[in-house]
Amino acid sequence: MKTNLKALASFVLASAVVAGYAQTATTPTVHAAKKKAAPAKPSVESQIEALRDQMNSQNSQIQVLKQQLSDRDSQLRQAQDAASQAQAAAAQAQQAAQAQQAAIGENTQAVASLQGSVTDLKTNTQSIVTTVQDQQAQVKKQIENPDAIHFKGITLSPTGSFIEAATVYRNRALASDINTPFSSIPYAGADNANISEFYGTGRQSRIALQAEGKLDDWTLRGYWEADWLGTGVTSNNNESNSYVLRQRQLWAEAESRSGWVFTAGQQWSLATEDRVGIVNTTEVLPQTIDAAYNAGFVWERQYGARIVKNFHDGLWAGISVENPQTLTPSCAGTGTKSDGTTPLTCPNNYLIGATGTNGGLYNGAGQPGASSSSPVTTYSYNLAPDMIAKVVYENPKFGHYELFGIARFFRDRVYPNSTSTTVPTGTGAYNDATVGGGIGGSAYVPATKYFHVGLSGLYGDGTNRYGASQLPDATIRPSGQLALLHGYSALSTVVFHASPRLDVYFNGGIDGSFRNYFQDQNGYIGYGLYGTQDKGCGIEVAPGTAPQVGYQPSAPANCGSPTKNEQEYTLGYWYDFYRGPKGRFRQGIQYSYIGRYGWSGANGTPKGNENELYTSFRYFLP
Repeated sequence: MKTNLKALASFVLASAVVAGYAQTATTPTVHAAKKKAAPAKPSVESQIEALRDQMNSQNSQIQVLKQQLSDRDSQLRQAQDAASQAQAAAAQAQQAAQAQQAAIGENTQAVASLQGSVTDLKTNTQSIVTTVQDQQAQVKKQIENPDAIHFKGITLSPTGSFIEAATVYRNRALASDINTPFSSIPYAGADNANISEFYGTGRQSRIALQAEGKLDDWTLRGYWEADWLGTGVTSNNNESNSYVLRQRQLWAEAESRSGWVFTAGQQWSLATEDRVGIVNTTEVLPQTIDAAYNAGFVWERQYGARIVKNFHDGLWAGISVENPQTLTPSCAGTGTKSDGTTPLTCPNNYLIGATGTNGGLYNGAGQPGASSSSPVTTYSYNLAPDMIAKVVYENPKFGHYELFGIARFFRDRVYPNSTSTTVPTGTGAYNDATVGGGIGGSAYVPATKYFHVGLSGLYGDGTNRYGASQLPDATIRPSGQLALLHGYSALSTVVFHASPRLDVYFNGGIDGSFRNYFQDQNGYIGYGLYGTQDKGCGIEVAPGTAPQVGYQPSAPANCGSPTKNEQEYTLGYWYDFYRGPKGRFRQGIQYSYIGRYGWSGANGTPKGNENELYTSFRYFLP
């Protein structure tokens, strides 16, 4: 601005000088005669003075402009200072705003955290309220409707108890209650094969009680189960069905947190299939009304002591020692003795057991007497307990699988009717022992949501006792020693879960025994002889006569072949009318066809069959 003012002043001054000079230099020549005289012109001094005045005036203006410029510079500096101050204030304000924003962010986070804590507190409070309400409901339920009875630190539960009203119809009479003696199915020529029977019964009703107490590392249990399928010396159907209470199960158990389980007492055999691991009370029993279950089912319910290990990955293993019993040997002979006329019979020069003695608390009923030549009940003189080992693998998707082995020990005392200097009595008698056993297994598979299938079986020597048909374990050698029979059992099961209340089941099973015979110098003896006369097995003979008693039914003549196998096919259902906190009320109907087939003899193959129809109504305690 100062430069512009100076330039303007210089320009004005120069213009004034030039104008004065031009006026002096161009003054025209005076023609005295011809022209008028011109007025007098300002002098140079006056012009300079005027120019000086003008310059002074311009200088004044310049000073004014300078002053104005200075004022403007001062104002500009003030403005710049104010702008700087404003910028500094703005920066401070921005910093303050940022700090405030950060504080607001922290406050927001704090508020959010506080809100989360409040929400968690509300949730926890609601959870506590719900838990307290549930506990109150549980306490109220335990007081008003307890699942178990608590007694001095243990729980008592009657779960498993039920009341049953059942009926059975058979087209061939067996004089048997709700359980079927499979080996007693008559051949066609028997008297009772031509008459039917019907019975109603409540004897399969059951009472059960489990006691359980928990320690730091162990759980202790005791279990008792009983029904009325036992008979006393006065039990009959005449007026009052006074049947005695029967021990089914009675065992004690200790289970550790690490998976070890020790159990002892009357229980299902380790050979019986389980549904869960090797756990008592989870046995997979055929869903039959028949208390003898189904031909082909492998089971015992007897004294046993077992050790089981749960490896907690679907794998279980166990060993047991169990009460032994040798079923009465079965034996027949063909041919004649040395005299050529007396039929050859099996030797009886051995001792395997006896009927019970009253002082020993075993059943002494049915001893040989006027009307019987053989005891009804024989307790074998056992050498050692049966031994069983089993491994189990289970997977929720693939099912439950078992493999087991049985070792059995048989013994009898033989009397060869010869003298011996080593035996004080001079009889030459000696004890003879033999070892039997077998291998078995089972598979229980959930095929679909609505079906599950099962297959189980056992094969071995002297293991027929574990089959439902109770075929003999052994026959007799000509010397009087025991000869074990090869036996087998197999059962297949299909269960259709038609609805949550309805189960339909089908069972097909078989128990069988192989031939085992020996040549004597005069013929053959043993089990399943080819020369046995069987032509009378299908013929009902005429009754015998006696003056004192009149006509009497007679047993078939010429019918001696033993059983080859027993087959049973069962179809039935169970429907739950009610199943809930008050227990379960269910109804079932079962139809069974049983075929008994003998070994073929000299005149054919003996056969017998049975058609059975069962009904059942049961109420189970919750």
